[in-house]
This record gives sequence, C-alpha cells and structure tokens, in this order.
Amino acid sequence: MAKVFILVACSYLAGNIYIYIRGLQLFQSSSAIIKWIYSSVFWLCALSIVLMLFLRNTRLSALPVSHLLFECSSGWLVFTLYMGLLLLAFECLRVFNITTPYTFIIALSLTIGILIRGFENYQHPVTKVINIDFNKPSTSLPASFKIVAVSDIHLGMGTSKRLLQKYIQMIQSQQPDLILIGGDLVDNSILSVMHRHFETDLSQLHAPYGVYMVPGNHEYISGITDCIRYIGQTPVRLLRDSTVTLPNGVQIVGRDDRSNPARKTLPQLLKGINHEYPVIVIDHQPNNLSEPVDAGIDLLFCGHTHRGQVWPMSWLTDRMFDISYGYEKRINTNIYVSSGLSIWGPPFRIGTQSEMIVFNISFGK
Repeated sequence: MAKVFILVACSYLAGNIYIYIRGLQLFQSSSAIIKWIYSSVFWLCALSIVLMLFLRNTRLSALPVSHLLFECSSGWLVFTLYMGLLLLAFECLRVFNITTPYTFIIALSLTIGILIRGFENYQHPVTKVINIDFNKPSTSLPASFKIVAVSDIHLGMGTSKRLLQKYIQMIQSQQPDLILIGGDLVDNSILSVMHRHFETDLSQLHAPYGVYMVPGNHEYISGITDCIRYIGQTPVRLLRDSTVTLPNGVQIVGRDDRSNPARKTLPQLLKGINHEYPVIVIDHQPNNLSEPVDAGIDLLFCGHTHRGQVWPMSWLTDRMFDISYGYEKRINTNIYVSSGLSIWGPPFRIGTQSEMIVFNISFGK
C-alpha cells in the first residue's frame, strides 16, 4: 500500500511540474510579478491537498471553508489528470509533424469544460428502477415491495449537509418500504461527520420496514468503533455479519466489510436462513460473486467501486471486478453493483453517474 501511495504521489508531482512548465511558457514576455502570481496560484492549488489531509481529523474540518478547500484540493487531482493527458496528446501529434497553436490554452479550455460537465453529473444523481420477481412468497400483503438502495454517500468534508438533504428528499420521495445502504456512509473522518451533526439529517430517513446498512472500508478508515457508536444515534441499523427477518418474511443478511479479516463467511451467515422466503445480501465490496450465486440468494446489493468515478479509472475497475457496475442476473441470483450516490474525493463524475436504485420486488405465490 505504501508503494502505491508513493507512486501516486510521485506521478501527481511530476504531472504538476510538467503542466506548470508548459503554462509558464505563456508568460515568457510577461513581467516578473505576473510570473510570480501564476506560480503562487498554481502551487497553492497543487499543494492544497496536503493541507486538507492535515485538517480532516481536526475541529477545523467543520468550518464551511473546509468544504471548499476539500473540493478545490481533490478537484485539482482530476485537473492534473486531464490537463496532463491533453498536453501529452498534443505532444504525440507533434511526432507526426502535426502542430497546433495555443495548445496550452486549448487543453485548459477542454479540461475546464470536462470538469464542469463532471461536476453537473455529480450534482444530479439519476434514479435507476429495477423490477425483480423473487418467485417466492411473502407472509403478508402487499404482493409487491419497494426497496430504495444507495451506497457510498461519503459524509464528511466532501458531501455537504445541503447535498445530504437532497439525497434524503430523493430517497423519501419514493415512499420506500425498505431502505438499504451499501456501506461507506462515512468518508475519511468521523470527527468531520460529528462536528457537522449529520445525525440530525439522517434522522429524517424513514421506511415502514426500516433502514439497514453494512460497513464499508471507509467506516474502518474512519474508525469502526466510533462509526458504530455514531450510527447508533440515527434510525440506521448497522448489520455486521448479522441477519434480520422482516415482518413480511424477507430476510436481510448484512456482511461486514472485507477490511475485517475475521468476518464470517457467507455460508456461516446463511445458517438458519429459510430459503423458501426471499434472501437479500448486502456486501459493500463485490468480490467472489460466485459464492452468493452458489448459495442461491435472491438479491445481492454492493457498492464500493464507483465504477472508477472518472474516466479512464473506469477501465481499471472494469478489470478489477467481475461486475464493476450495474445489474446482472446469474441463475436465480439478482446482482446489482452501484456506482454510488455521492463521490469519494474529487467532486466529478466523468463517464460515470451518481445514482439511487429502486428495486420493485414482486413475490411469487
């Protein structure tokens, strides 16, 4: 893990040095003060991520300015990615004797346009509706059942209270019978969540059959013990390697995250489960998908991948995971891997989409 961090940090620094030098060429004939302003603004943006990392576990993370700092510093990561790729693309054209004037300005304009579009995608989640027939009975009417499922909300310095209120309104407008949260409710610091009092917003979540979630890797990053205590102040019921049977007979199996090496296996969790009635498994990370299929569960809901969140990272997640995004049915098991309702880090969705999923469940007789 340390090697990966060092590699990413070195790549980020090298990319910024390259972009800075190319940008400085625009000011060759400018005064020293203009060059100084350019240099100061550029490196303040490039290195702001270091300041953000120091602030996230302090009381200062509750200040409104910390949200702006988070978006600017994490957003610069994506700016570096696309600006660097576009400048390199123009360099490749020069190999074939294709020269373009004002390449830096063109690359900058395209990058800003891409980021604006990506920010709009992030700010406007879509609602995906999936109709599923379990072909299993329910012990009570109605014969249909609406589940709203979301994942990767990442509360903290990134996801603001304003945006969380928007998410809650989206969820409640569906009038769900049941709400499922597929992990990573918290981002990187429980202190930021506590200082912003997100529990007052989460208390507005309501469904007749309850609100259930499983831990994600970010609950462990933020401190699983503190997260458990905090979530206990809300209507959200945390399932860690535990099961619950709803009044209508639907059984929910909540798996602990893979961050816990001692978590139970799926066969262990399914002991005592009545497979004549519907079985839903929530597991944050979509690994080893053959296991729930072999176990014959009816619905598996996962998150975690964000489908890379920004292109070309989506290529990477598509190769890392058997299913990195979307719906697929394997034998009798319905599988859905969500790209997430919110984001991790940079406030952009480029080539991916923030989403909420509505499962309309029909029960067989």
